[in-house]
Amino acid sequence: MRQLARLIATVGGLGYLKPAPGTWASLAALPLAWALHVWGGFPLLAGATLLAAVGGYWASSVMVGEDRIKDPPEIVIDEVAGQWLALWAISCPAWLHGIEIAALWPGWISAFVLFRFFDILKPGPIGWADRRGGASGVMMDDLFAGIAAGAGTLLLAGLAHGILGL
Repeated sequence: MRQLARLIATVGGLGYLKPAPGTWASLAALPLAWALHVWGGFPLLAGATLLAAVGGYWASSVMVGEDRIKDPPEIVIDEVAGQWLALWAISCPAWLHGIEIAALWPGWISAFVLFRFFDILKPGPIGWADRRGGASGVMMDDLFAGIAAGAGTLLLAGLAHGILGL
């Protein structure tokens, strides 16, 4: 059971890459998200994100328990789930409007950069979630960072396309 949890939590050992395992995991999440979107559109990416979040919570709870232990750097399933959540901002519109998701490349860049920004700096509720400790803190801060990055990506898209009138 512990070996399966370690495999999930470290995303097959990706969490052991140095330096910055969270950044490596976020980068690895990009082609995986692209493949999920191509194979099944936004519904498949959304389902995979939810599965990663639930599976990540379980794996993290096995790895760290509910103690007030800080987020171990080798646990990176939270980065994958958070990065995928940020990418909902481009996957959903691409799927709804029949747009090739690779054509939305500026959104890929902003979702990645904003996710790493929010995950590293941990402003507001992201920092609060991180300070919770345990499996809920491990997962929640990255999910909140993913929501913030997705919202930022939508805002930037609105600005870039003139939707906001700027």
